[in-house]
Amino acid sequence: MKQLVSRIWRKVAFPQATRDGAPLFWTIALVVGGLTLIGLVMVLSASSVMLINKHASAWYLFNRQLMFAGIGLVAFVFGARIDYRVWLRYSPHLLVLVLLSLIIVLFPGVGHETGNARRWIGGASSIGFQPSEFAKLVLLMFAARTLSKRAQYINDWRRVLLPVLIIMGAMCGLVMLEPDLSTAIEISLIAAGVLFAAGIPKRQLGFLALGEGFAIYILSIVATYRFERLMTFLHPEKDPMSTGYQIKQSLIALGNGGWFGVGLGNGHAKWLFLPAAHTDFIFAIIGEEMGLAGCVFVLGLFGLFAVLGCKVALRAPDRSGMLVAAGITTWVSGQTFINVAMVAGFAPVSGIPLPFISAGGTSLVVLMGAVGILANIARQCRLPAPVQSFAHPAVRRSHGLRPAPGV
Repeated sequence: MKQLVSRIWRKVAFPQATRDGAPLFWTIALVVGGLTLIGLVMVLSASSVMLINKHASAWYLFNRQLMFAGIGLVAFVFGARIDYRVWLRYSPHLLVLVLLSLIIVLFPGVGHETGNARRWIGGASSIGFQPSEFAKLVLLMFAARTLSKRAQYINDWRRVLLPVLIIMGAMCGLVMLEPDLSTAIEISLIAAGVLFAAGIPKRQLGFLALGEGFAIYILSIVATYRFERLMTFLHPEKDPMSTGYQIKQSLIALGNGGWFGVGLGNGHAKWLFLPAAHTDFIFAIIGEEMGLAGCVFVLGLFGLFAVLGCKVALRAPDRSGMLVAAGITTWVSGQTFINVAMVAGFAPVSGIPLPFISAGGTSLVVLMGAVGILANIARQCRLPAPVQSFAHPAVRRSHGLRPAPGV
């Protein structure tokens, strides 16, 4: 038995870390660890008043988030410890499981309904989970595997683009039945990031962007509450005490923070003025209690993560690693951009949380597992290893580049 376990471990464990990849690995780990610690502190600060008002312990959500952070740490180590190619190899099997879970969650009695949406299996308690969060990672791995294996057919949209679009469309359709437009947008954004990194021709990407934009617009106006959010974003001053209340309170909190904030734990917005203070609008609490300096520091960490992710993608040992790294970087950076834009009033109000910081168990665990996979790729990076050295000639031509020497 011990020999069998040893053989399996040697098969899945990542190759020896390179001297070039170790700094990237540890820097990514420190950045994500720092963001997670900030998230724990801000969840405690943002949720304490709400919980006391409900006659619950002020530490309840903090303890819950701390538990998920511990599970996320295990997921990070697990993702960093197993060669990312193993996840790519089994991505079709994981895809079947995710699609089944997205179907199962729609059944009453299985899926837990909260706020007129059925998104959790097992309830919204500590034992519940959201299948849609796992769908993001599995779609990313499936798209990277498909686009890597079919690189020579990069200009044939039927063999390369169509399979990814079918899976993305199926996932988005099932997620919309919950309904959850915000997660559907995230899924399409992740797929678009991988497709762009793969070198899909610009015309195809343009048609895809137009199609996604049109679909989002139609889905935004067919539902009354989504249409109201869109109108509020365009004209926030028309109904400041109803549909525009959230964004108004968010801007008040940001403005109240000034340069250095009112002090950790001393914010006023969390005193039941700002809804979803510990989830979607936690960045507004950061702005009020830590000021502009705190906001810049947090955004700086996310910016550093984006730079590190791009470096990993450019130095990845193969094309599939490059696509996975690009997809994870797009995922975290895109979600951060949308959330911060929403809090600052530059985007419609949505349910997209701030990565690693907003309260939410499944999101934190899946994100940390994904970053673990990114760290695994980072450990195998070598210098110099630009993406051109392993790109297929068809991919290079799509970017207007000459064929790489020796290819």
